Amino acid sequence: MILAHIASSAHVLSHLTSSLALFQDAPANSFSLVDMWGHMSWIPKVIVGILFVMSIWSLAVIIDRALYFSAARSQSREFAPKVAGALKNGNLDEAIKVADRTKKSHLAEVVTSGLQEFRSFGSGGAITAEQIESSQRALERSEAIVHSKLKRGLGGLATIGSTAPFIGLLGTVIGILNAFQQIATQKTSGIGAVAGGISEALVTTAFGLVVAIPAVMTFNYFTNKVEAFDVEMDNSSSELVDYFIKQSHR
Repeated sequence: MILAHIASSAHVLSHLTSSLALFQDAPANSFSLVDMWGHMSWIPKVIVGILFVMSIWSLAVIIDRALYFSAARSQSREFAPKVAGALKNGNLDEAIKVADRTKKSHLAEVVTSGLQEFRSFGSGGAITAEQIESSQRALERSEAIVHSKLKRGLGGLATIGSTAPFIGLLGTVIGILNAFQQIATQKTSGIGAVAGGISEALVTTAFGLVVAIPAVMTFNYFTNKVEAFDVEMDNSSSELVDYFIKQSHR
């Protein structure tokens, strides 16, 4: 029994020694980004390049929309009280001039189209229902145009946010396949033989998530902003139509 126990222990030690030898014989892998980039095959490199272009595009859209929305918000705050005062005094020309000075305001663009359409009928005579309806249609058309301007680039953000993780996953799958091909072609078969390849493959998934997460977050944020601007434009249009109706009853 003692001899059998000793033989069993020796067999276990021999197995552990051979397993450790696999790790010792495996080539050392560097996990720096530069070294992993150098060991990548051309397909994962192309995928990383695509993700890099998507990240630049996403960043450009985010900066552009942030500046555009900020200017629209600040100029609309200046425009609303000034145009309200001009309309209260019945001065349409002054209201249009105020709108021209705040061209980045979403409210100014909508209100201006309604005022110009209303003024195109002439200032003399009674205000007709056709004049009010024509102005209302002009407001609706302008709202649609401004809504399209506000959403410019957001479709690209949504596409990047939804596809970047899958593009990164594709690079990971290809990288893991290359790692297992190394096991088949090399003499070493331990985890160390594929650790570098797997780490290189996972970089593409991590990069895809880094690109996608900000794109999705900013897309949702900007979409909420656009919805808020739409409500403001609807309210301004309704108030302007009510103003025209009140003027027609005087």
